[in-house]
Amino acid sequence: MMMNNTMKNLCKVSPGTIITGKWNKHHYKVIKELGYGANGMVYLAERNRQFFALKISDNSSSITSEMNILKSFSKVQGSALGPSFVEADDWIKDRKLFPFYVMEYIEGESFLHFIRQKGHGWTGVLILQLLSSLAELHKNGWIFGDLKPENLIVTIPSYKIRCVDVGGTTLIGRSVKEFTEFFDRGYWGLGSRKAEPSYDLFAVAMVIINSAYPSRFQKKGESYSLLMNAVEQKKELHPYKKVIHRAVKGQYKHALEMRKDVFDALQQNVTENTQARTSRQTVSTRAQIKRKKSKNKGLAETIFLLVIVSILYGLYIYNQIM
Repeated sequence: MMMNNTMKNLCKVSPGTIITGKWNKHHYKVIKELGYGANGMVYLAERNRQFFALKISDNSSSITSEMNILKSFSKVQGSALGPSFVEADDWIKDRKLFPFYVMEYIEGESFLHFIRQKGHGWTGVLILQLLSSLAELHKNGWIFGDLKPENLIVTIPSYKIRCVDVGGTTLIGRSVKEFTEFFDRGYWGLGSRKAEPSYDLFAVAMVIINSAYPSRFQKKGESYSLLMNAVEQKKELHPYKKVIHRAVKGQYKHALEMRKDVFDALQQNVTENTQARTSRQTVSTRAQIKRKKSKNKGLAETIFLLVIVSILYGLYIYNQIM
């Protein structure tokens, strides 16, 4: 669910704009827009030669809720759960008060762009990291909610996956309010929008599918069959068939269960690839030996013929002399 156009226009800020907090008096220079969601817009901003992510909205309750989430994240072990909170303030624009908060700017590449650049071999590695972070989040009573590639950043050069935009984060047991259809099990008719770990884990399966279908696709017909057929058609998704099946069916209750299956799938895939390479190398080595034997045999025959010719020629000369 995206923010409506009215709110987006109200929160629209041009690059170069100086946002000054009413209370703390800190000045932030807007560099560029980073993204937007249901509750506001996020900008890259600079203060004292340091970059931050600044989120602005005209909805003070949603901003307060997100700030509380970020603050609670800081108490959770593991820095990948979300950006660290810096400060909150209000900005007066055209005589209207806009609440905003400032958080850590996580620099890196978007999940899908990283996979396109580095290859699908990285998908499982990053998903393992993501599931570890989700396990910590769920243990502390939250689900991420609006989990999608746009909210996942891969830091460079450490290659760590980080979660950004915590606007959809919801306390376990409540109803998910912010979501994106492709990653929402409710849209596919494969579960409710109740905030529980299995909701996030369904979204993780859809992130894996999205890695092979960057343009995504719409629901047509029976959802489960459509999704599994999509998996079948992409070779890079084959190692994750079991994982996707279980997540889509809601069979995972804990992130670490899913993580174990992803790890096993990666391990099996590496083993199969190693065996395939070894088999190819064996065939290649045998062919080389055969060629070498054939070459050696040919060389021996040539030398033998030369010896015979030399003997015959010697006998011919001897007879001529005698």
